[in-house]
Amino acid sequence: MTRFAWASFIVLYFAGAASAQVAAIDAKPLPPATKRITASSDECAVWRREQAFARSVEAHDARAFQSFLHAGTVFNAGTADADRGSDEVAKSWAEVVEGKTIALRWRPGIVHIGGESTIAISRGPYILQRVQAGTSTYRVGMYQSVWVRDSRDGVWRVLFDGSATTGQPMDDRAAAERWVEEQAMSDCAS
Repeated sequence: MTRFAWASFIVLYFAGAASAQVAAIDAKPLPPATKRITASSDECAVWRREQAFARSVEAHDARAFQSFLHAGTVFNAGTADADRGSDEVAKSWAEVVEGKTIALRWRPGIVHIGGESTIAISRGPYILQRVQAGTSTYRVGMYQSVWVRDSRDGVWRVLFDGSATTGQPMDDRAAAERWVEEQAMSDCAS
């Protein structure tokens, strides 16, 4: 290899490495909701569990993440490629929890408990960021989770989780946050 070719290789290599580092995962949590609605104390308990669940991912804490899962949990619920069981979900979400090339930030919004006091539904906005080839892409949407209160220890755990809407592409994090602020409602204090 000629000296010029070698120097060109070095310059291109480091330029590529630098550009691969341009985009980074934005670790900020989502902004709090400004719209308020009324909720019961039990609904707020689920809301706080959902918030702590989201924070386990923000903190990259795989053990804490798995502690929120019901043993028979189903993620990507309602799809042909659903993940079943807490171990499989933890494995399939490892890259998301790690947060190096993909980050999912969500916040609880509305939580409802119906006629069965041990089942709750939680719905709220999310931002999904992916970093590929040094560039970040953003999508926003609404998630939906079904929580059940364990009769043995009284702890709320996620039984079903999935997207409630088709994700929409956003230009950047600021646009994604504006969308979240427009969608976000909170029935409990953050």
